[in-house]
Parts: sequence; structure tokens; C-alpha cells
Amino acid sequence: MARGDRSKQTHERTAQERERDREERERRRGQIPSAAPASPPESPLPDAPPPVEEHAEVEPPPADAVHEHPPIEQPVEETPIEPPAEAVAFEESVAFGETIAFEEPVASEEPEAFDEPLAIEDPVAIEQPDAIEPAPVPPPRPPTMGLPPLPPELGGTAKRAPRATGRRSPLARIVAVIALLAVIAALLFLLVPQLRSSNTKTIAAPKIVKVLIPEGKTRAQIAQIAAADHLSGDYAKAAQRSSLLNPTHYGAPHGTTDLEGFLFPATYDMTVGEPVARLVEEQLVAFRENFTESQVARAHALHVTPYELLTVASMVEREAQIPGDRAKIAAVIYNRLREGIPLGIDASIYYAVEKEKGIATYTSELTEAQLHIDSPYNTRTHTGLPPTPISNPGDASIHAAAYPAHVSYLYYVAGADGCGEQVFSDTQSAFEANAAAYKAAVSKNGGRPPTCKHK
Repeated sequence: MARGDRSKQTHERTAQERERDREERERRRGQIPSAAPASPPESPLPDAPPPVEEHAEVEPPPADAVHEHPPIEQPVEETPIEPPAEAVAFEESVAFGETIAFEEPVASEEPEAFDEPLAIEDPVAIEQPDAIEPAPVPPPRPPTMGLPPLPPELGGTAKRAPRATGRRSPLARIVAVIALLAVIAALLFLLVPQLRSSNTKTIAAPKIVKVLIPEGKTRAQIAQIAAADHLSGDYAKAAQRSSLLNPTHYGAPHGTTDLEGFLFPATYDMTVGEPVARLVEEQLVAFRENFTESQVARAHALHVTPYELLTVASMVEREAQIPGDRAKIAAVIYNRLREGIPLGIDASIYYAVEKEKGIATYTSELTEAQLHIDSPYNTRTHTGLPPTPISNPGDASIHAAAYPAHVSYLYYVAGADGCGEQVFSDTQSAFEANAAAYKAAVSKNGGRPPTCKHK
């Protein structure tokens, strides 16, 4: 509807309607505090009439401000001049910040609806009472999964549908575990026969072997034992030198070529195929545990070096057949050394023959030529101790060499009964008689050592 049409209809209002509008304006003025009149916004219509000035009328505050504060009664001076009906109608619409809708007027007593409130340009100019804390506005409710909200009498908001949390019930878990176990069992049922029929080799646990090194064995004889027990490597070469033990620290001459005498006899747990160097290390460690400072001190008390005491022990180990003869044989060796008499130990001559022949063990009787072999180990033709030990003695022979018997014997020879005992004597004549008896027993036994009849 055009602006001119609406103005025409306004003029046609009755006096009763204009009176009712005036009373409504006065009632509204009594509820709003006085303030400086604000300039009305420009009308969106080009032909809007200019605003009518009113001295006592102010623009109402926003709707929320009217409802938040209690009404304040203030005297308002009434202006006797009544504005034209056109200005009144336009003022009502502008005062409340609404846009005029160009529609046919409805015969109704209620005021026309306003679409948009008019913003107050200077809110500071309006005097308001002390601010009252507004009631807390509840936060907006989250979406309700597309469901319409419930009416206020039933709870105000719609109930949410239960959200899926991703957790399974205990029964579902048990069922899942049973299904997984069934799948694993089926796979094993199919794969185990194939694994059994495959040609894959199982790795066996390493086999442990007990390497027994008897007392009195030489380095060459221990090499045979190591090879028989399936150890790998050259034992004779591995037993020449080691960082674990230096023979010169025990008084051995410089240039000593091997570790003979330090390879302690015992039983060692080894793995089949293990290097012989580990066996050598184990033997040297055992020697250092058994040949302690007490043996070193005893060597100095006997006026020999620890290496010489070890050499005496090696000869005792090869000569003694029974334990009771160890300390006596050690005493004969020390007595002869003091007297400067050749030791005449046949065990050292056997050692010389084995080194000359390059064999580990010589078992035959020594010939007359072998008794005169040119070797520093021939204690019949050379005085003093041999250059190195002739075997690897055990703890008992080392103890006998450190603590020899307090006897004056200078000679001994194997007993004619063949039971292993040595017959000791102080004089050459007694020795020759005992030696003749032994030779007769060997001849009677067909050239072999006599057999012991007491066992």
C-alpha cells in the first residue's frame, strides 16, 4: 500500500480513536525516564513526512531494558498542542524503531506489530537507575539428535538417544575371544603337520663334555685328551704362551718356550667343539688358585725359585707310585742338589726321549743308548734340575715339593714286589743291592715289570 493511502486513512479516524491514542501515549510517557530526544532515523521511504518535535517525549529504551528495570514514575509536562494524526501515527512507529508495513489496516484495538527496534544512538544520555544483575541466561542446549523439544510441562528438553561408547559387553568379549581361539586352533591344526613334514633342522642344545686331565700329564699328552674330547684347535700351540700367566714371574729363565708345569690337572666342563684355548685359560686360572703365596714363600725357604719348586713337583708326580712316597722322593732330590750329585731321574730321560721322537708317550724300557741321550733333560749325565718341568703336577705333588720329608736318603729304586713302593737308601752299596733285586724280578717276569701279589 502506498504512503499516501495510509495517511488518508489516518485522517479518517474518529475522534474517539485519536483520544484513545493520545491516552496511550501519555501512559507510556509516564513509564519512561526523561531524556534528550534522539533524532529519528531516516525513513526508508522517500516521501516520509518530517518528524514532529515533541518537547516532553523521549524514545523508549530497548525492549529488554524496559522489562529488566521497574517502572519509574516521573512527572511529565503535558503539551497542550496536539499533533496531527499523521505525525502521531508516524511517531509511534518511529519511536519503537519499527518499519512501517504497507498493508491494509486491520480494525483492531491492539497496536500494530513492529518488525525491527530502533537503535538508540546515544545510550549514555539516558539516565537509568542502578544496574540490577540480570538473571543468568542458561546456555543454549545442544542439538537433540533431530528430535523436537518436549513441552515445558514434560521436562522442557527432549531426551537424547543413547550414544554408542564403543565398549562391548562382557558376553560379547567372551564370544570374541572364543572365536579368536577357534581361528588359532584351526590354523595350528593346518600348519603343525606341514611343520613336522618339513626338512627344517632343529638346533640341539650344546653338548657338554667333561675333560679329565690326570696329574703328571705332559703338554703333548693333554693335546691328545683335548682332541679325543672333540675340542677344536691345536692344544700344543695354544699352550705355548698366554696373557694370563708369564713363567718369568715365577723365576723361569727368559726364553722359556711353553707353559709346561702350569697346566693344572683337573676335570673341566667344556662344550664339544669349543676352542682348546679356553681349556688352557681354565687350567692357568686353576693353577693360580692352587699355587699361592704360601708355595712361593716355601720355595724361598728351600733356596729355590718358585719355578724350580714346580720342576721338583713335576718329577715327584712322574716318579711316585703311591702317595706315601711323594715327600721322600722330594727329599732325595733336594739332598742330591745340595750334594751336587746328578739326580738320575729316569722320568726326565723318558721326557727327553718323547721330545726327541716327537711322541706324546714312550712306554718301552729305556735302552742303554737312551740312558746316555744327549739332552738337558738327561739327569744321569747332567747335574741339577732339568730346564723345565717334565709334567704338570697336581696339588699333592706341589705340596710334597714345598714340604719334603726330613730324611737323609740319597737313593731309591722300585721295589722288587712290583706294588709301586720305592726302596730308599743312604749309601751307594744299599742302592746297588736294591737295584739288583728289581732287575731279577723283571727278568723272572719275562722282561716286564714285576706284578704286585699283595693286591
